[in-house]
Amino acid sequence: MRKSGWAAAAGLGSLALLLAACGGSSGSSGSAGSTATPTTTTAAGQATSQALNPPGTTVLIVQKSDLGYVLAEANGLVVYTYGNDKKGGSPTCTGSCASLWPPVTGNPKSLSADTLPGTLGTVSDANGAKQVTYNGYPLYTYKGAKPLTTSGNGVDGLWHVIKLSASDVSGG
Repeated sequence: MRKSGWAAAAGLGSLALLLAACGGSSGSSGSAGSTATPTTTTAAGQATSQALNPPGTTVLIVQKSDLGYVLAEANGLVVYTYGNDKKGGSPTCTGSCASLWPPVTGNPKSLSADTLPGTLGTVSDANGAKQVTYNGYPLYTYKGAKPLTTSGNGVDGLWHVIKLSASDVSGG
């Protein structure tokens, strides 16, 4: 039995939609020559295009947690500052400290829907990598933490989330 041209076109359209829907991951998987634009879905369900966020970009967002609104990576991991770091200085959490508190690295960008009251930037770490900063303070995540949890806040009296407000989220 022969399929009509319309049925074949509809099947290809469905396949394209299916492939686009399956492409939503925070990793950069894809093959050379692919024409689909990969997307990343934030913990808030907002899709961001990797075409707008080139490789090496770290997207930071405002997320609601058990402590209220906090700064987090697009994957929902809450970010922290370290009390021994100095504003504008090099990160001091290195070695075994950094194995428990991995640095946030890359080129920082906030989600366009969020209006951060502070400034994102970078500072070079001991290895020359770009570590993301907020208001001049290096940022870290807490190893093993689940998205939107703030279990690292207050550890040793030195680790702190960056508290924000609902007004920092578009429509908040």
